[in-house]
Amino acid sequence: MVHTFAGGVHPDDSKHFSKDKPIEEAPVPKVIRIPMAQHLGAPCKPVVQKGDAVKKGQMVGEAAGFVSSPVHSSVSGKVADVGQYEHIFGNPVTSVVIENDGEESWADGLNVEASDVDSMSIDDMKKRILEAGLVGMGGATFPLHVKVSPPKGKHIDSFILNGVECEPYLTADHRLMLEKPDGIIQGLRILCKIVGAKDKYIGIEANKPDAVKVMREAAEKVDPSIKVIELPVKYPQGAEKQLIKAILDREVPSGGLPMDVGALVNNVGTAFATYEAVEFKRPLIERVLTVTGEGVVNPKNLLALVGTPIKTLLDFCGLREKANKIILGGPMMGLAQYTTDLVVIKGTSGILVLEGKPVGVHGPCIRCGRCYDACSMHLMPSRLSVLLENKNIEAAQAANILDCIECGACTYVCPAKRPIVQFIKYGKGEIRARQAKERARAEAKKAKEAKEEEEKKAAV
Repeated sequence: MVHTFAGGVHPDDSKHFSKDKPIEEAPVPKVIRIPMAQHLGAPCKPVVQKGDAVKKGQMVGEAAGFVSSPVHSSVSGKVADVGQYEHIFGNPVTSVVIENDGEESWADGLNVEASDVDSMSIDDMKKRILEAGLVGMGGATFPLHVKVSPPKGKHIDSFILNGVECEPYLTADHRLMLEKPDGIIQGLRILCKIVGAKDKYIGIEANKPDAVKVMREAAEKVDPSIKVIELPVKYPQGAEKQLIKAILDREVPSGGLPMDVGALVNNVGTAFATYEAVEFKRPLIERVLTVTGEGVVNPKNLLALVGTPIKTLLDFCGLREKANKIILGGPMMGLAQYTTDLVVIKGTSGILVLEGKPVGVHGPCIRCGRCYDACSMHLMPSRLSVLLENKNIEAAQAANILDCIECGACTYVCPAKRPIVQFIKYGKGEIRARQAKERARAEAKKAKEAKEEEEKKAAV
């Protein structure tokens, strides 16, 4: 059986810079900064103040809703500031700045001896996942406790671990599979127990034969029912809807979620973090990431504390003289940055530094159709780009713009160098802003009607 999906592209994977570099511990900074926004959903609310002493693993930001996730200090020390600081998404966000005392003193009750997971209830497992602040570490950063709590009536029969890492340059997941396979397997088993999934899969692209071998051996030792699937190399193989199609041959409906077809997908890094959180009560305060690219002197895979300044890691790896572009994430879906005054957050999978000339001004769409062929969501990217260039939001919404996964395949193949993904990001933002205004108006109208009804009753 050929495991694949429609569309996709084949960019040079550029994994050679770092794929053979074992994970190293990154330098521990003297000052860390913990943003309250490190996940999809409501930002956290700070629970510490300037001058407070904090321990390693202590919660410094509490979840502000169900779709939210707490954040923790990655060092012990003293809170130097609680204020607005630069963030990966461009807007300043509330952050807690902590001066490291170098003592590595853990908060009470955390980083404990291994628990007997087999005797733990599902509710206790979910509680540990929530308290540890786990989110999807493949880049989406969706709160994990929400993902493993499907609504009543949504039966999950299949759980897929994403070890594809199809983004060019990035090798953090590859190294994690080679060096921590047993923890990943245990994390998968915990997640499957929570949601009741009987079928367990790990998807890995064929350009990682060593990872396929290691993960198969690890699965065979613990749970032979786990199927490690070797997938053809094609981008965006790691997108969850494409992974579900390739492995299960199920199509997630337009506007739907993986749970609508009985499946859930999580990154291998998320599975390993689940293992550490549930077995040892370790919050998500560190992650493996890749520092790589033509502009890096010594590309590395690093285990870095959340809150570590990006500049600290770049200084550690070294920059070449002609380095002129920094991207957080990979070249296809990562975000280019104008400053290094940023920190590692839960979703930071890589720091990519490139050389070379910037892309010139884009031209008009020439109707070549390459983006249609590349789109794995069966959309018409060129039409969407033209509509949005002319700010025709309604027509773009009717053309299913919200189904776009922003993988960048269309932009990659466009001979006119049109910034199709950027147009689509703009369009989605406009749609969400309008939807928010409509909800606000509806709520205001409802409140006004309720008030008028109360006044009528009072008058009677």
